[in-house]
Order: sequence, then structure tokens, then C-alpha cells
Amino acid sequence: MRVMLLVKATEKSEAGVLPTEQELLEMGKFNEELVKAGVLLAGDGLHPTSKAARVRFSGGKPTVIDGPFAETKELVAGYWVLQVKSREEAIEWARRVPFIDGEIEVRPILEAEDFGEAYTPEVREHEDRLRAQIAAQHGA
Repeated sequence: MRVMLLVKATEKSEAGVLPTEQELLEMGKFNEELVKAGVLLAGDGLHPTSKAARVRFSGGKPTVIDGPFAETKELVAGYWVLQVKSREEAIEWARRVPFIDGEIEVRPILEAEDFGEAYTPEVREHEDRLRAQIAAQHGA
């Protein structure tokens, strides 16, 4: 199962305060553990929402809203995508993140089986083709 660990934003991250060298070293060690365990698929930190935009749709029409955005507790400051055996394993990894303060949300990623009958052989073939094209474009 794939899961996303969402790092919730804080006032510091939204102010653009970057991690210290020590924090980067600790995070590097944690990321190395994820790699050695074979569970890390992707992960990155995000710029604050002052550099972001949202595209909101209403009646099929998009509207662009520039950041920053309010409600820091609802914002995401970074993420990891992990391939794990269970929700419990994902939570155990989240518990090991070297944060002093912060919050991580553990969210399962929808897989093909989750879509049931709507995920027809035609839809599967189309998705497989797109994934192969993405892999080829990015050398994966």
C-alpha cells in the first residue's frame, strides 16, 4: 500500500524559516532509514504559501487565488510517499520523524482496486500507458 505522510505547516514554515543545518542532518538520517528500508518513493519540502496559488473551480470555471493562505494548521509544508505493508507501518514511520514540534497526517493513496467496477480494462490500459510515458520522460 502506498501512503502519503503530509507535513503540516507551522507559523515558522509559512514565514519561510528554513531548517537549521542540524535539522537537515537529522532529516537526512531519517530519509536514509526510509531508503534503506526500501519504503521511500518520494518526498520533498514545500515553499510557503506566499509563493503559491490555488485554482478554484465553480460551475466549471477556474479562478486563480494567490497566496499566502490563512489557517496554517490546514496547510501542507512537505510530504513523503511511502510503499508500506500496512497503515500501522506507515504510522510507525511517521512517529520516527525527527520533529520537535509539528504534525504529520498519514493518508492512504487510492489504488486501482479502490475504484471498483469503474476501473475498467480500458481505464487500466490508459493509466498504464500514461505511467509508462511518464517513466520514459523522467528516466525512471
